[in-house]
Amino acid sequence: MTSWTEAVGFALALAMVWCSIRELHWSWPLAMLSSLLYFFVFKASLLYAEAGLQLVFALLALWGWWQWRRLGENNAPVWVIQRLPRRAWWLAGTALAVLWPSIAWLLMHFTDSDVAWSDALPTALSLIGQALLGRKYLENWLIWIVVNVFSMGLFAYKGLWLTTALYVLFIGLSVMGWREWQKRLNTP
Repeated sequence: MTSWTEAVGFALALAMVWCSIRELHWSWPLAMLSSLLYFFVFKASLLYAEAGLQLVFALLALWGWWQWRRLGENNAPVWVIQRLPRRAWWLAGTALAVLWPSIAWLLMHFTDSDVAWSDALPTALSLIGQALLGRKYLENWLIWIVVNVFSMGLFAYKGLWLTTALYVLFIGLSVMGWREWQKRLNTP
């Protein structure tokens, strides 16, 4: 059964992604609110990595909001849409190789999680995706597509049907975000 917490978190999360696609800094406060609500949804479902991730997302949203609001010379934004350098792909891969098993180990040894590895993977990828989004790397949308596919299965397994539907929508929105940001990247 869907709780009011899940329903409101759902609506705020959709608005947050819509704002991110359009590079509106309001995506970050919406992310904070949605994340705080989803903390309770995931905690109640024994998805502890996802719950913890929501608290991290709330803190990272402060950082992202600051990043997107920063102005440089001539009051131009400090961060513009850019491609992820090859070296950064290696760093992201290394981060995933360290984070995924580390989070899974923590879940297996310190919680009653019944899906430690499945909970840890989208959590690790989400941390990477959030860092890339904060710096406006185009490839953040590719990371989010992978996160959303894995999360969709995890949430369906846990019976979080509204959240499963949200992540189905997130897949489409991530594709839309990729296309929109790609157009802006190629426009001088």
